[in-house]
Amino acid sequence: MKTIFATIALVAATAMPASGSMCIMQRDIVSTQSKDGKNLFFKMKDGRTLVNHLQGICTDLRYEGFVWNVPGTEDICEYQQTFHVIHSGQSCTLGKFEVVKDTPAAPPAAH
Repeated sequence: MKTIFATIALVAATAMPASGSMCIMQRDIVSTQSKDGKNLFFKMKDGRTLVNHLQGICTDLRYEGFVWNVPGTEDICEYQQTFHVIHSGQSCTLGKFEVVKDTPAAPPAAH
């Protein structure tokens, strides 16, 4: 019985974003790009540009597209989300997100 509860607790803990982890919604991503296989840039609908410093090098990402492995949610969270490069099948994992360009400021109201 203890084993069942321990397993359930472990699954629940890994399914939830860690406290303080940055997550983005898959539907808010406009485009992604990687020039070096080490960093993945995200252009967001709200005007922000984010970079994710991948865990390890994802060499095939520079040349081919990818698909997310998003189980049951649209949250893409740092240090937790994996994806596969389409043709090679290479598996890659996100690292830390960093804001490169913040949300544009709203224009001043006209009088």
